[in-house]
Amino acid sequence: MRAYRVAYDGRAFYGFQRQPDVSTVEDVLLEGLADVGLEFEETPAGWAAAGRTDAGVSALAQTVAFEAPDWLTPRPFTAHLPTDVHVWASTPVPDDFHAIHDANRREYTYFLHAPHADPERIDDIEARLSGEHDFHNLAAEETGTVRDLSVTSTQDGVFRRIRVQADGFPRQLVRRLVAVYDRVRTGAASLSFIDRVLSPEPLPGPNGIQPAPAYPLVLTAVDYGLTFEAEQAAVDMAEEAFADRTLQARTRAEVTTRLKRGVMEPGPHPTGDNP
Repeated sequence: MRAYRVAYDGRAFYGFQRQPDVSTVEDVLLEGLADVGLEFEETPAGWAAAGRTDAGVSALAQTVAFEAPDWLTPRPFTAHLPTDVHVWASTPVPDDFHAIHDANRREYTYFLHAPHADPERIDDIEARLSGEHDFHNLAAEETGTVRDLSVTSTQDGVFRRIRVQADGFPRQLVRRLVAVYDRVRTGAASLSFIDRVLSPEPLPGPNGIQPAPAYPLVLTAVDYGLTFEAEQAAVDMAEEAFADRTLQARTRAEVTTRLKRGVMEPGPHPTGDNP
């Protein structure tokens, strides 16, 4: 058995887990393994993944494990994947290893646009959300909603990097938690609203929490007590591909900024240089 770390930009995928008629990260990983010459029916023996990230969610430390041949290092695995999915590290694991059940801790990071944040209010929000609670009002599932969470954050320019850690997460919990976090951070709701969200009573009608957008969420860590060895050639491939995607994103941002300025300041721009 071998476990692999997988990084991906999730915006083009309908989540990790395979679904009929839509593209998922699991689809492209299994297609890549078939292209590299592995023979299997539905999945390779022992196949499991650390988490079923939602549509649009990205990952740095998604982990898949299965019975892999010794020659299958991250580099040949990645060579058969699209440019938004990269296998970059691996480690041997025991035959009974399971990528879901053997995880000790998972960490998600949400990049929340929050240029103005009151540090004392942020501390209060995170203190109230952290600890063991029944998060049934923030989960899209009815079971497994009692969790012991750690919620911390740091300011990074205009973004608040919110890190949420637990041994596991019900579906949509992190995104709905971020929605509450942002509502209280901006003053749209009081600190006591968090206590109401965490209370046993269901939230009625318009008070129900819709999940925050998926694309700023990243699965940043999954801890097994193991040391994963990065393969430099695979890391170089990922760095080049993600650098290219960063450049594309910055270019798109520049174009939309120019469009915004042009709309806000209408008038002739014969040179095309000054919207």
